[in-house]
Amino acid sequence: MAMYKPVQVPAVPKLGERVTQDTLYWRGYKTPVQIKEFGAVNKIDFSPVPPYNYAVTASSRIHIYGRYSQEPIKTFSRFKDAAYCATYRDDGNLLVAGSEEGAIRLFDIGGKAPLRQFDGHTKAVHVVGFLSDKYRLFSGGDDYSSNLWDVPSATEIVSYSEHTDYVRCGCASKVNADVFITGSYDHTVKLFDARTKSSVMTIEHGQPVESVLLFPSGGLLVSAGGRYVKVWDVLKGGQLLVSLKNHHKTVTCLCLNSSGQRLLSGSLDRHVKIYSTTSYKVVYSFNYATSILSLALSPEDETIVVGMTNGVLNVKHRKPEERKEEPGKKRQPAYRTCVKGRTYVPKQEDFRVSKPVKHVLRKYDKLLKSFQSSKALDAVLEPHIRLHTPEVTVAVMHELYRRGTLRSALAGRDEKQMNLLLTFVARRVIEPRFTSILVTIADMITDIYQPVVGQSAIVDRQFLKLQEAIGKEIDYQEELLEVLGMMDTLFATFTKKTATSLEENESNGLTETVVTS
Repeated sequence: MAMYKPVQVPAVPKLGERVTQDTLYWRGYKTPVQIKEFGAVNKIDFSPVPPYNYAVTASSRIHIYGRYSQEPIKTFSRFKDAAYCATYRDDGNLLVAGSEEGAIRLFDIGGKAPLRQFDGHTKAVHVVGFLSDKYRLFSGGDDYSSNLWDVPSATEIVSYSEHTDYVRCGCASKVNADVFITGSYDHTVKLFDARTKSSVMTIEHGQPVESVLLFPSGGLLVSAGGRYVKVWDVLKGGQLLVSLKNHHKTVTCLCLNSSGQRLLSGSLDRHVKIYSTTSYKVVYSFNYATSILSLALSPEDETIVVGMTNGVLNVKHRKPEERKEEPGKKRQPAYRTCVKGRTYVPKQEDFRVSKPVKHVLRKYDKLLKSFQSSKALDAVLEPHIRLHTPEVTVAVMHELYRRGTLRSALAGRDEKQMNLLLTFVARRVIEPRFTSILVTIADMITDIYQPVVGQSAIVDRQFLKLQEAIGKEIDYQEELLEVLGMMDTLFATFTKKTATSLEENESNGLTETVVTS
């Protein structure tokens, strides 16, 4: 009896992922470190000065983490209720945070007790930050007000009550020390100037605003709310430049990289999207386990920290650059003693002992060897094969067709098995590498199960999906043929013909012209 030959899975060309400079750059992070906080992480802020520690606001505490530490090196816990939006000053010496009770507290990084407390809001303060002159604060709260504070005297300078809903985000201009921006759940973004008594610009976002970001130049403003990230030109009076809708759920946070050429957005759909600030197209995407509330990127993009709704802090550090060896020094192989004798050529008088090679058959090969066609087809329709290696499933189907047992393997299936089989065929029949065999299989399935159509709603639905997939593919092919015909016509017009000779034949009273290319 001849020895059984395993099924040969043909190697077919497969489109790979396009590798760009952004792909290589953003993949250059180590495996993330997971840190568990006491509650949902609502704010992450990096210190602008070395060693670039970062403050994490979660529950009623503010934790300061070192660049590579997994335990907090300092904790501020002087809050009766939840703390919000802990933000560093530009020199990294002071930290300010809002709270659920409406008070704003100012901390010295070297101490524990608050240096100043600002009272004026009647409800929770969710956004607070420093103006670029370092001596004034802005804040926004659930009492619909946006306030400006003097740090040395701990007094309120001015209060704006123009929003009609909760103020949940804000930022300050780095160019003008009097300008700050707030975003609210009333769908508006307002630009305030401390020298005026009212807002100088109002932008309608169209959704409750969750985050705002001002470019370092001060000319462009980014707002996030709902599923939209919108970019506005402040210098043109708040003109909308682009509206991005790449997330499936609410966008909660925004961030710029160190060069300002990439914009990052985090969302409740568990994704962080990275956009180019020139084309505003997604150049890379991170996927996380839970919905994202906060996001921060360290200077030089060395560390990316993401805070999630379940209280987990995800920290990724950039891999160190590989050290390139100097071309002058040539490294000697250290394993030469281990491979000694591999190049030995046996002599004529040597006696060679060959070790038998044991071939291990896969499950579907064992079933095919024992002529169990139906079970072999079931084996390659298991999830780990049909989803990740569909070429194996198609190869076994092709082998059954070659043997002439495909029809018997397809027959006698119940509703669940038919659902799996039709789902696979409908999904893969449009792939050129599988089309030839799967069209034959679809024809066989239709022929075998035509008498029982209408008895199962699930199977009928899969038949309709198969019909729709094939119909769309036929339409695409017809359109491609039309395009091909147009291209042939264009190419034909480009062909130049030159008349090389002219002959007249008047024997039968007609004139004949001969043109050769």
